[in-house]
Amino acid sequence: MTKQKPTGESKRQGILHRRGFLAGATAAAAGLTVVAPQSVRGTTANAKVKIGLVGCGGRGRWIADLFMKHGGYQLVATADYFGDRANGAGDQFKVDAQRRYTGLAGYKRLLETAKPDAIVVESPPYFHPEHAMAGVEAGCHVYVAKPIAVDVPGCLTVGEAGRKATEKGRAFLVDFQTRANEFYREAIRRVHAGAIGPLASGEAVYYCGVTWGGDEAIKIDATNPENRLRAWGLDKVLSGDIITEQNIHALDVATWIVNDQPLKAVGTCGKKGRLDNGTCNDHFAVVYSFPKDVVVSFASKQYGTGYDDIGCRMFGPKGTIDTHYGGTVVVRGLGGGSYKGGNTGNIYTDGAVRNIADFHANILKKDFANSTAAPSVRSNLTTILGRMAAYKRAEVTWDEMLRASEKFEFDTKGLKA
Repeated sequence: MTKQKPTGESKRQGILHRRGFLAGATAAAAGLTVVAPQSVRGTTANAKVKIGLVGCGGRGRWIADLFMKHGGYQLVATADYFGDRANGAGDQFKVDAQRRYTGLAGYKRLLETAKPDAIVVESPPYFHPEHAMAGVEAGCHVYVAKPIAVDVPGCLTVGEAGRKATEKGRAFLVDFQTRANEFYREAIRRVHAGAIGPLASGEAVYYCGVTWGGDEAIKIDATNPENRLRAWGLDKVLSGDIITEQNIHALDVATWIVNDQPLKAVGTCGKKGRLDNGTCNDHFAVVYSFPKDVVVSFASKQYGTGYDDIGCRMFGPKGTIDTHYGGTVVVRGLGGGSYKGGNTGNIYTDGAVRNIADFHANILKKDFANSTAAPSVRSNLTTILGRMAAYKRAEVTWDEMLRASEKFEFDTKGLKA
């Protein structure tokens, strides 16, 4: 399975939207910190952490390169359903030919025979719970891309994987770049401390152009499971639809600021601006109701050109927090409540670099609190609540969503094991 490189990135005010940072992004290597000798699953603290890459598409290879630039990791194995992907990454990072695994169970063979210290999960989101839990069960540290899952059962599985990792003394990190950014962290810390007073309402948006390629494969045969895997970003089952696969970045910030899960949502969605043969919608509009009568409106689109933004504004009686992925983060308040923040710049790369460094440091320091797991489950479930309400064109409560526990199913019949 693969994370594919998107196509059709666009600019707004000279800043590429989040997916656009893939092309040509570079990062300064973070140095390897040597601490007192301790075990890292069979290695000493000053040895490199051996990693296996599960999902070798465009983003998988991109983030593997960042892991290598860090200096504290060694890529020892690759796994992808498609041989050209597993071998492409293997050739790029000089992985032994015997440690390049293919097929649906390639990740299992990677865990059983390569025995890495950690796995980096960059497969299609549908498979994230399966791959992440398998890594934890095998005794590995786990670094997983967002979204963590496409449905409620998958989210709960990843939440359990994070808890098991802590119990087993393993690191588990979900790669949200905003949560690694100093401006987001400080601005939201101040809001939680009361800088703008009790929250009253807010808005979150994710506007971008056509993002995913692969339509040519779907056009040939949309029922072929390999074609669906090649173009998973256009497939609502494999990706979770755009509200889960991409829009989660905006909704994660919203739930982070509110510091709670929504009680209910009502919404709508559709496909009018995009002409591909995929099953995903290209726009969503959802109104979320949170505890204490906080209301957040959300809107997204994935078509057209001329305006891109991944933003969140929340309002209180004493001010506003205004955040933009790849743009400015600021708190405007009365008296001493203001925070000038700054421009988050190339957050897509810089956030991943920070998370990779934190993952390494947590392994060496044996810090297995794994604090990214629970909020990632919350924000992922928030996207699913909005999706469910939009699909039904009706109000859906958080409890109703959990009780329904709808599971997406991808028929793997005909795929190679």
